[in-house]
Amino acid sequence: MATLVGTAPGHRQPPAHHQSPPPVARLAIAPPGGVPRRIDGAWWPHRTDLAAELPELLPALPFDWPRITHVTANGALWSPLPTLTPVAGHVVRLRRIPDRPGPPTLCLVAAGIGRWDLLVIPPGTPEPDAVRTLAGMAAGDVPAD
Repeated sequence: MATLVGTAPGHRQPPAHHQSPPPVARLAIAPPGGVPRRIDGAWWPHRTDLAAELPELLPALPFDWPRITHVTANGALWSPLPTLTPVAGHVVRLRRIPDRPGPPTLCLVAAGIGRWDLLVIPPGTPEPDAVRTLAGMAAGDVPAD
């Protein structure tokens, strides 16, 4: 019998405990089209802590989107935010506008390149409703202003 590194002969280490993987970002991006639109996608976060949710969201964005440097959270959905948060090896500036009318959105900005707006499906939304909104967005059913 082979000896495991760091154990006495004849003594086996218990298998390492594997943590469950982090939740997958629940995100749908509207298909490209020739008409400019206000909303580029929909996102259904797991909780209202944006600083904790961004490390899951930003890496899930399409590969052709540039690095996001600023995020503005519109609507009263979000808990208080820090002004800066580290995400995937860089710092993202956060801003919250709690009294903006309309549904909650995120404005994602790549400095000097452009912006993308995501409709935010509140975390407590029943799954069938949230999935229907995400599927509609992926099919090109982008909500009007």
